[in-house]
Amino acid sequence: MLIAMWFGYFLQMHGFFKSCFGAIIPLLPEGLLGIVTSPLLHGNIDHIIGNSIPMVLLMFLLYQFYPLVANKVFILGWLATGLLVWLLPPVDILTGEYLYTCTIGASGVVYVLAFFLFFSGVFKWNMKLLTISLLVVLYYGSLIWGIFPEELFSNLNEPSKISWQAHLSGAVVGSIIAFVFRNIGEKKKKYIWEFPNYYNEKDDKLWQEYKENHPEDFLELPYKRKDDIWDHLEELRKK
Repeated sequence: MLIAMWFGYFLQMHGFFKSCFGAIIPLLPEGLLGIVTSPLLHGNIDHIIGNSIPMVLLMFLLYQFYPLVANKVFILGWLATGLLVWLLPPVDILTGEYLYTCTIGASGVVYVLAFFLFFSGVFKWNMKLLTISLLVVLYYGSLIWGIFPEELFSNLNEPSKISWQAHLSGAVVGSIIAFVFRNIGEKKKKYIWEFPNYYNEKDDKLWQEYKENHPEDFLELPYKRKDDIWDHLEELRKK
């Protein structure tokens, strides 16, 4: 993924992706290509570095702890987020004006991974996976503010260049995928002491061993003596 991102940026620097070509342009047919290509394109060096670091860490966690669904989460999250961004009308949240926007960058995919890792641990309620959820919150908890328009928190002279639509789409898609795949892969383990009303005499090895070694304590009870193969010798010979 990193190689693809940096190769895409290299092509941009050499004029292969000019203007809005390869970007997501909401509700316009020419912007559909961006569903596939936009995560590989970035506006500047700070933009791609800012996405590269969390991409490495979150993808490592995804493939390390969710290997059964990692490919599905990554590919489905990539495409579904891009499609949702394309479907959302680019309207200024304060003025209501329609904006012609070109969305590029892998931040939408980063949000997919972060929200999937967090909610998947919560839905599965597995201690190991919950630890991963807490790590995501600890290091990337501030991502939650990215799903809101920057204009709500700052007085800007011009519309923000940060696509809150891509962040919101990634967060929604990642959360939904976590819910859909909640029953696949590692789940919470339940141990016998978690069932206080459950008891099976056959599972009590100490009790079974005691019964075998102290049959005299059970003389008043029906006790079946352990079968001896020599008692059936004549029967076996006839067969």
